[in-house]
Amino acid sequence: MMQFNPREFIDEKIGFLRREIGGEMAIVALSGGVDSSVTAVLGFKAVGKNLRAVFLEDGFMRIGEAEKISRVFRNLGINVDVHNVQREFLTALKGIRDAEDKRKAFRDTFYKTFSRIAGQAGAKIILQGTIAADIVETAGGVKTQHNVLEQIGINPLEKYGFKIVEPLKELYKNQVRMVARELGLPDEIVNRRPFPGPGLAIRILGEVTEEKLSIIKKATAIVDDELEDVECFQAFPVLLEGRATGLDRDSTRKYGYMIALRIVESEDAITAKYVRLDWTKLDGVRDMIIRNIPEVSRVLYDISDKPPATIEFE
Repeated sequence: MMQFNPREFIDEKIGFLRREIGGEMAIVALSGGVDSSVTAVLGFKAVGKNLRAVFLEDGFMRIGEAEKISRVFRNLGINVDVHNVQREFLTALKGIRDAEDKRKAFRDTFYKTFSRIAGQAGAKIILQGTIAADIVETAGGVKTQHNVLEQIGINPLEKYGFKIVEPLKELYKNQVRMVARELGLPDEIVNRRPFPGPGLAIRILGEVTEEKLSIIKKATAIVDDELEDVECFQAFPVLLEGRATGLDRDSTRKYGYMIALRIVESEDAITAKYVRLDWTKLDGVRDMIIRNIPEVSRVLYDISDKPPATIEFE
């Protein structure tokens, strides 16, 4: 098997993007992850100002994400247009409990919203950071990835009015990181842990509500901060369905939410092993969550590998 060469890949894809885009205007949706970031930089190197970079603030991102991504790309000479579309996404997901239904509702809202913004920008081409693992999981029926369309029989040009170009679709995550390093992206992007396309919507089991969204955002910020120095592929909290009996600080009985922690090692996201986290670290995360999120009464640790489990809960 030939060794992957990120420099050759970059040169090939810049040429590919120039041919695909031509003199047209293209647009790319940044999520803050390494896949969309690499796609944006490749597109910018290929067509320069004929690429518009957009961040959709859909309400399901990490706290402060828009500001962070704008700063990172401004330093790379790329301006990012931020669009606040939180209400549209919350409305689309209202009352939906099933994981696949949530993913499909998110997908449809994403493309409808993004096609409107693309139209306003005069773009008929969308660059998308789809990678091989997205296609494998969707084609295998594991779960619907919101950024996989043509592989499941949806023609984006017919349904949404634009053409999708996917320069990374043959790569796995470790290869994307190699390309990111070669492109000179900062470590905070290169080494960033993956974030699901539908964001925190699928780290809330069952129906999404504004209260639950507030809880999982706070828990995510705590986990990111407390486990920043832990070597792993993924580390994140999940808000479970239902509630468990707990005690308030004054020993008053309450029914609180339950948070599960998921920390895994993986190279390609196809398989994964749970991380045997140091007990002191685990105690620290638990204490920070319980102390700072009074709605939560229990913190659980997931010790499942992939397979049989998936990395994400939904």
